[in-house]
Parts: sequence; structure tokens; C-alpha cells
Amino acid sequence: NNSYQLSSVPLQIVFYVNGIYYIFYFLATLAMIVYKCQVFSYPHEFLAPDLALLFVMAILELLRLYLGSMGNLTEEEAPLALSLVIMVGSVILSVYFLVWQTYVLKADVIINAVLLFTYGIESVLQVIAIATFFG
Repeated sequence: NNSYQLSSVPLQIVFYVNGIYYIFYFLATLAMIVYKCQVFSYPHEFLAPDLALLFVMAILELLRLYLGSMGNLTEEEAPLALSLVIMVGSVILSVYFLVWQTYVLKADVIINAVLLFTYGIESVLQVIAIATFFG
């Protein structure tokens, strides 16, 4: 019977901060897409996919943060590992918005770089937590 806590407080804090940051990221990216539609000749055939990918990313983030947080708090490896797998999709989408979307503004570069940085910190803490739970 383990009477001591294995769940990671730093990881839980990073999940929380990432959740708050992602709300900002989502709204900022959405606002910039609207801005780009107004200012640039945004090709309409790219508008729907860019918006769709942003919403897919938001769903992945909700799922990823929920599974990661629950896995950490219940000290279970599986949800934490699944959260890491989902993060791969989030990273790919962040790189899409960083490099491949129709127009990339300096603000896009900054907010995606911050997001990728938080993913890096979070993934290291998740791997450590999974190793701790297995131990």
C-alpha cells in the first residue's frame, strides 16, 4: 500500500498553465485568421482548412490536457501515455500554424514557439511521471 503521493505537482502546474495558454493561443490564432482575411487576399479555399485545423487542434488539446491531468492525479500510466501520443498531433498542428499556414505573421511565430516550448517541458515531465508510476 503506497501511502505517499507519486503524482507530479510540477506536471499538474504545467498542464494548468498550458490550458490557460492554449485558450489565449486559440483566440489569438482565430483573431489573426480573421485579420488576415480582412488585410490580405486570403484564398478562400485555404480559409476553411485553416479554421478546421484550429478547431481539431482545440479538441486534441482538451482531450490531451484532460487525459494527462487525470493520469497524473490518479497516478496511472495509460492516460498519461495517451496524452503524450495525442501531443504528437498537437505538435504537428502547431508546426503547421508556424510554417505551413497560408500567411505566417511574426505573432504566429511567437505564439507557436511558446506553445512548442511548453509542449517540450510538459513531455519531459510526463515521461518522468510515467517512469515514477512504473517504478
